[in-house]
Formats: sequence, structure tokens, C-alpha cells
Amino acid sequence: MREPFFLPYQREWIRDSSRIKLMEKSRQIGMSWTAAYSIVRVHSASSRTLDSWVSSRDELQAKLFIEDCKKFAEILGIASRELAGGEFLKSCAGRALEFSNGTRVWSLSSNPDAQAGKRGTRILDEFALHPDPELLYSIALPGITWGGNLEIISTHRGADNFFNKLVEEARFGGNPKGISLHKVTLQDALEQGLLKRLKEKVSPDSEIQSMDEAGYFDFIKNSCASSEIFMQEYMCEPFDDSSSFVPHSLLKNCLYRPGDKWRGFSENSGALYLGVDVARSRDFSVFWLCEKISDILYTREVRVFKDVPFSEQESVLHGFLRLPNLRRCCIDKSGLGRQFAERAESRYGSTRVEGIAFTQSAKEELAYPLRSLFEDARIRIPDDCDTLADITAVRRESFAGGGVRISSERGPNGHSDRFWALALCARAARERAGSMLLISAEKRSFVW
Repeated sequence: MREPFFLPYQREWIRDSSRIKLMEKSRQIGMSWTAAYSIVRVHSASSRTLDSWVSSRDELQAKLFIEDCKKFAEILGIASRELAGGEFLKSCAGRALEFSNGTRVWSLSSNPDAQAGKRGTRILDEFALHPDPELLYSIALPGITWGGNLEIISTHRGADNFFNKLVEEARFGGNPKGISLHKVTLQDALEQGLLKRLKEKVSPDSEIQSMDEAGYFDFIKNSCASSEIFMQEYMCEPFDDSSSFVPHSLLKNCLYRPGDKWRGFSENSGALYLGVDVARSRDFSVFWLCEKISDILYTREVRVFKDVPFSEQESVLHGFLRLPNLRRCCIDKSGLGRQFAERAESRYGSTRVEGIAFTQSAKEELAYPLRSLFEDARIRIPDDCDTLADITAVRRESFAGGGVRISSERGPNGHSDRFWALALCARAARERAGSMLLISAEKRSFVW
């Protein structure tokens, strides 16, 4: 007997015709692909009159969604054609597929305004990762007033994210919106046949081919930056960062948007600043470069090394320091970094290079100003899991008698090395070692 094309959790989603349905899911379990099939099947009906609007995280995902729709249209024998473009698609960075009945599926990037004034089904893919999920929901919902459905599919992005608020309201708050709630963890997907499908797709020599479900589960878990990230990204447990020194709520306004070309620097760039957290084998060495424009620090390069000889790391450092517009560099000179920092100071001068020993007081002098930059949205960083895990892993711990310690646990992702490299970069951007910030013991206010 031939096996079903879709796995049980995928079939359940396809068959659910609820007005609003929501899927909290593990990463990489085929739900965007499933949503593409589902919407093509809807548009195959001759009675279909309304278009559908898909909000993807970025332009690449919008393109991939339409490519999946085209493949399913071919499999189902449904006549379709991709639209050539037009001013609307150009302005929204999207794609569209038109069917023989005249209806279309529009796959757009994350701009919520693209949803305004449109009627028909909405699919909000990776909803929690959009810059403003609540605004996106508010604009998309009225579009189904005259027909269609609202489909929300996402992994979590923090306990305070609007996506999690929708989940908790549906599960514990009486479900006033009438949401049909679905949940699929990595464990659920594996139990329903995901690994077999993966093995059919990956190359024959992939290490996954020799794994069973338990082995694959551990493989994914051990690959994650932290246990908290694994639970959020794969087990549908949003990360509660209330104890984080820099919580997700401060990061959301400081992330580069998906598709932004943030890497890049040259002699024609503005003033550049570099922070270097040094390691040899146990943790990561991180070089974090920012360009200062007005009063905002824009990340231009992040380089991460592990088990790389100091001679190679010094070569990278010299490449940065030879840039005429690199104004200042701060280097961790604790432990193994001491000689690394002292050699750079000797070669380039203490006005351009400052070594900083990571005492507890020095960590506070680095960490609090960095948090202030996030609070004021005066910094931009890449939106990737390892960076966010490093930053949110840093904790402010209080002790009896009023003592405070800034710390983080060491894990597979290092020891929050990206956080400290960024903090050193922010320190470098204050330029003058003599203009040390003043920290009020009670209010932690800063004078630059």
C-alpha cells in the first residue's frame, strides 16, 4: 500500500478549514511546503473568486513559496502562470501565481502595509519573526471579512512575542478569537515519520542516514546554541528572557531586517570601531566591527573563530587595524588575550588599541552601556540564532548584601563571546579611554 504523501500533522493542517488557525511548530518540519499545497488546492476550485495573500519573512522566502506553489500546481494538473511583475509586486518585493480561474496567490515580504485593503485568505508564515507581529495581525485580519481564512504558522520568538500571546489566549484564556490551535514539536514530527522523509531528501552519504529518531533528536539538540534555544526552536517552548540582562523585547528594534545587506566596509566607510573577544580552543574568538553613523552603531562584520592559531587571528586583526578609518579597537586581554592585546597596543599605539582585563567591575562598565544602546535602539545587529542566544544568555545576578555579577553559562555556543565582542566594540566607539563612563550605583545612568 502506498504511503500518504503528507505526514499526519500536515494532513491535519490541510483538512482544517477553520476561519483562524494557528500552528506553533518546530523548525524544518515542512509546514511552509504544506501551506503551499493547501492554498493551491483551494485555488484549483472553479468556484474560487478571492485571491490569497502570503506574508513571508523576506523576499527569498516569498520566492520559494511561489516556487512550491508552481510545483504543486504541476503535480495536480492545474493550469497556472507566474505573473511578470508590475509596480505593486516591485514595491512589495513579492511574487504572484495566477490560476486558470483568474485568482492569484500573492507571496509578499514582511511589510504589513502590503496586506491593507486586500480581500481573501491570509497566510502569515514565520509570524513571530516578523518585525511587528501585532501590527501584521491587525492589518491582515480584516481582509477575511468577506471570505477566506487566516493561517498563522510560526516557531516562537520569546515569551513576550505577540505570537505567544495568541497561543496562550487560545489555550488558556477561553479562546475568544475562536482560533483552531495546532502544535507540532520535533518529537511529534519524528514520531509521525519526519526522519524517513528527511533521509529520502538528503544525500546518501549524509550522517543523518545512519541515525534513528532518538539519535537525530540528540543530534539537533546538541547542535543548538543553548538548551533554551533548542526548547524554543524545536520544542515549542518560548524562551522566557525576563532574567536576561538584555531581553528579546529590547532586541526587536535593533535587528537588521531579513534581506538587509549589512555586511561590508571599506576605506570609504564612516568611522569604524572594533571589539575583539579572544579565545583559543574552549570558547570562540569574535571580531565585531561597527560603523558609527550619527549616534547609531551599525554592525558591518562579525567573524567567529574556534581552534584557530593566534597567528591567524592576529593576521585578521592587522587587516582591520590597517584600515585608515578604523578609529579604535578594544581587545579582551584576560588570560590568553593578554599577549594578543599587548602586541597590538605596542604596534598600533594605545590611542587606537586598548586592552581590557575582564574583571567583574570591567564587565559592568562594558555591559551596562551596551544595554543602554539597545534600550535607545542606537545599535543594529544581525538577526541570527547564535547572536541572539549569546546576548540573551547574559544574566545579572544579585547576591546577599547587595553584590551584583554579570555572567553567563558556558555551552556549545561558547561563553556569550559575541555579546562581549559587541560590548568591546561599543566601548571602542566611545573612543577615548580617559572618557570613562560614570556609573551611578543606584540608577546605572551613564555620562559619555
